[in-house]
Amino acid sequence: MVKDKLKIGFVRRGYSPSGGAEAYLKRLAYGVVDLDHEVVLLATDEWQPNEWPFGEIVHLRAKSAIGFADQVEKQRSAFHCDVLMSLERIWRCDVYRAGDGVHQAWLNRRQKFEGPLQRFARKFNRKHRDILRLEQSLFGDRGAERAIANSKMVKDEIFDLYSYRPDKIDIIPNGIPFSHFQFSPEVRRKSRLKLDLASDDLAVLFVGSGWERKGLRYAIAAIESLSNSKLRLLVAGRGNVNRYRSARVQFLGEVSDPLPIYAAGDIFILPTIYDPFSNASLEAMACGLPVITSRANGFCEIMEDRIHGTIVDQPDNVSDLANALEVWSDPTRRAAARPSILKCAARHDISKNVEQTIEILVQAAAKPSA
Repeated sequence: MVKDKLKIGFVRRGYSPSGGAEAYLKRLAYGVVDLDHEVVLLATDEWQPNEWPFGEIVHLRAKSAIGFADQVEKQRSAFHCDVLMSLERIWRCDVYRAGDGVHQAWLNRRQKFEGPLQRFARKFNRKHRDILRLEQSLFGDRGAERAIANSKMVKDEIFDLYSYRPDKIDIIPNGIPFSHFQFSPEVRRKSRLKLDLASDDLAVLFVGSGWERKGLRYAIAAIESLSNSKLRLLVAGRGNVNRYRSARVQFLGEVSDPLPIYAAGDIFILPTIYDPFSNASLEAMACGLPVITSRANGFCEIMEDRIHGTIVDQPDNVSDLANALEVWSDPTRRAAARPSILKCAARHDISKNVEQTIEILVQAAAKPSA
């Protein structure tokens, strides 16, 4: 019989102020603690106490993926949690949330957009081999008792690539604190003023790190292909700016609170090569922005094409991206779509995600130890 109140161990290795997984974990922890459960985080020292005010942090020194997984394994019996939920690829856990997707699936998709030299060099990249070893342990060797996917796309990948039992994979879409992303016209006015946007500038937002995977070059190409001089692409996140320079782009760096950026925006674009479920897409939608994204984004499963934005079949189809930008450049169309966009986002408040996740953790904690 499971206890009413659980001690839940969470695992997440690194930390980035703009990381979607980190933002999700903090939102989940807030909801879990609010229900009077106890939490502890196993992480590297990149996670500081001010970023984790929910409970204890067990700092592990290892920097590599394998080294970190080894240290988590050694610590398992030391902190006596009722259930261990990992958001990081490790050797084994009670519940694994595949928020980063399936690495083998990402590598398979990536090949289509790489040159021969890139594909050759990747064969000798130890990081990829290590991640695949851990993924095999979790899925192929059943080191994860249960898995949570944030989209059907990811669930299908886990089954197709590792034959992991589909009845052990729960789909729980990402959630956001919907009310946090509501803003007044004054917030929008101040945000646009700070970003030096004129009243008739059309601000297209790209939010996220890992710019190669998220298709920034395709977003830039689409903007540059259009003659509308009022189109501005604002990029928030971490990446090599020198590889993506353009007169039509303004780089904002990492942003811990993206609300002012969304408030200033008119359209959100993410032509990603692979994204399990983009948090930023949901945040943008919660701010009423139409989302232009690719079918390789698990997020597109919750949106309707041409109602909440545009879904392009291929992320590198610059013509389709440019056409979508032209469609959503119409202020009348954006205004008409806004109520439907907000209604869709409201269905994915973090409270629903917390409720579903807690239910799985309670079930996992009730399972007798082997």
